[in-house]
Amino acid sequence: MKASETVPGPRAEDQLPHSTQAAAKIVIVGGFGVGKTTMVGSVSEIKPLTTEETMTQAGIGVDDDFGSATKTATTVAMDFGRIRISDEVVLYLFGTPGQERFWFLWNGLFEGALGAVVLVDTRRLEVSFEVMGRLEERGVPFVVAVNTFPDGPRYAVEDLRQALDLTPEIPIIECDARRRASSRDVLVTLMRFLHALMSNGNLT
Repeated sequence: MKASETVPGPRAEDQLPHSTQAAAKIVIVGGFGVGKTTMVGSVSEIKPLTTEETMTQAGIGVDDDFGSATKTATTVAMDFGRIRISDEVVLYLFGTPGQERFWFLWNGLFEGALGAVVLVDTRRLEVSFEVMGRLEERGVPFVVAVNTFPDGPRYAVEDLRQALDLTPEIPIIECDARRRASSRDVLVTLMRFLHALMSNGNLT
């Protein structure tokens, strides 16, 4: 680098406001193709960082091929975004890869996470069990967000709770991961849940 050259700083729109007092790490988890990248992209106030790669024939027989007729790219490391939920509080969002062969990356992404959103596709509820099990093993509290795909079956909340074997206090919320307002509502639900846990002494 020449002496006259300078390293560019962050864009003005990417800089944190001076009023920010606290930040929290949130992970968005779920099976392959449930909409994690879409959710991070829809709600992030900065241009999200993605690590999507084009799906190739190398993944045939290895990855879950559900929805492969329309899905052409997949996350191989993580998605990253940021959103302010108030003038003082900022959430850093980390979306995890869905394919089982990349799950070894989850441990690092879970490190330091205050909470998680488990994104669920009602056409494939079974892919959520391993995801929730890993969060429970690490003691990461979570809410369940049901991404409403047009051809996905709709179930009553209590039926979903029973099918997913969730305790009564874990929130379940429907969402459309494509819509910013809907994705934001999910994050607000998570923060309210975490606040309730802290108020009851169940989260430190």
